[in-house]
Amino acid sequence: MALSKEAKQSIYEWAKAIVFAVLIAIPVRYFIAEPFIVNGASMDPTFSTGQFLIVDRVSYRFTEPQRGDVIVFRYPNSPSVYYIKRIVGLPGETLDIKSGKVCIQEKTSTSTCKALDEEYVSPRHYSNEDFETTLTDTQYFVMGDNRSQSSDSRVWGPLEKRYIIGRPVIRLLPPTKISLYPGEFDHESININNK
Repeated sequence: MALSKEAKQSIYEWAKAIVFAVLIAIPVRYFIAEPFIVNGASMDPTFSTGQFLIVDRVSYRFTEPQRGDVIVFRYPNSPSVYYIKRIVGLPGETLDIKSGKVCIQEKTSTSTCKALDEEYVSPRHYSNEDFETTLTDTQYFVMGDNRSQSSDSRVWGPLEKRYIIGRPVIRLLPPTKISLYPGEFDHESININNK
């Protein structure tokens, strides 16, 4: 049975619309925004398993990641796996963690270590390890907000900038948690106090 002229025109229009949608969706997905589903407890209580996020892939092409930013990145030991953590240490800094408390030695100072006031980590999510590391000019130190259940830079080392995908800009699920820039804290509120 042959298709009518109207049916052929309809199929052609649908095919054209699908191709057009794909041509728009692919660049958006790979260069502008990317979906991400949280899996695991490492960022509790800020993010929980099953939360659906949209990750901004553009911002860090124009600005540098900041301390306190939540980022999504490729896990360095298996780049096909994505992780979500918070930036604690910036390039060139030395981090000294004592009983789970983070102290930052800025690259311009050789003797002053300043304690990081991390309001996003609840007391029950702290850990008690001691750790010290110095970052290169291309490395970040990332940790989960749930320190006792996070595989992060304390375990597998500093994160090279090239692995950073972007930062969450929208939380869409669950509906009760819909928000813009979820997990973001005012950078001025992340205090560094003299030790």
